[in-house]
Amino acid sequence: MRWPGLAGEAGLPYSRTSMLRLGRVREIVRYPVKSMAGIATESAFLGWHGLAGDRRYGFRRVGEDGGFPWLSASRLPELILYQPVGVVESNGEPLPTHVRTPAGSEVALGSPELRAEISERFGSAVDLMKLKHGIFDEGAVSVIALATMAGIGREAGLDLDRRRFRANIVVETERSEPFLEDAWVGGTLVFGDGDARPAVSVTLRDERCMMVNLDPETAAQDARVMKAVVRLNQNFAGIYATVVRTGPIHVGDSVNLAAESSAIG
Repeated sequence: MRWPGLAGEAGLPYSRTSMLRLGRVREIVRYPVKSMAGIATESAFLGWHGLAGDRRYGFRRVGEDGGFPWLSASRLPELILYQPVGVVESNGEPLPTHVRTPAGSEVALGSPELRAEISERFGSAVDLMKLKHGIFDEGAVSVIALATMAGIGREAGLDLDRRRFRANIVVETERSEPFLEDAWVGGTLVFGDGDARPAVSVTLRDERCMMVNLDPETAAQDARVMKAVVRLNQNFAGIYATVVRTGPIHVGDSVNLAAESSAIG
């Protein structure tokens, strides 16, 4: 669906849409290497392929010829304990040069040492690959509300670290109910208040996997988290989106929902 003002026009004349303020951007996180730890940032460029520098690298399982050859923390939970570091600009994108291992040492991202260590932990050979347009499961941008994570934590009886949900954009909504994101599907999220506001089209709900069970500090698993998501919302938490207008996004930016007038009560 083409939203007025979001597909190339200079302004934002929402003649056939309504704008509903949802809240503000609380956190922005890019994950340079698929399933490794993320890097929080105060601002980022939201491009056609998601946040600049997000999920541009991934480890491929050698010999895996299926549709999803990437090594993820669902197969090797310890991957989330590896922290990309040494970020530099490369072809206009912030990309890491090194990785801090769980043991605390720093090794070059493309080094044989890192590849050998991860291959040994996984029990099978892997290769590092870089994809210009990113390595995504569904949409190029993932969004979740603080209220949703809080609701899941209450149900699970846990104080949940936001990093469990691995979202690119965390929204502090004005309303406190969890799973408000479900109602955003089919609409467009618009960030900021300027004339050239970046925006994403919300395509589908985020169906969760066991990675939400992983403690980002230890990689220990706690099945209560995913069970809570299943009980509360059929295993959906947050949304996926595709970019319909590029531009910079900042922590503190307003978040508005643009939807057909009849869709907003």
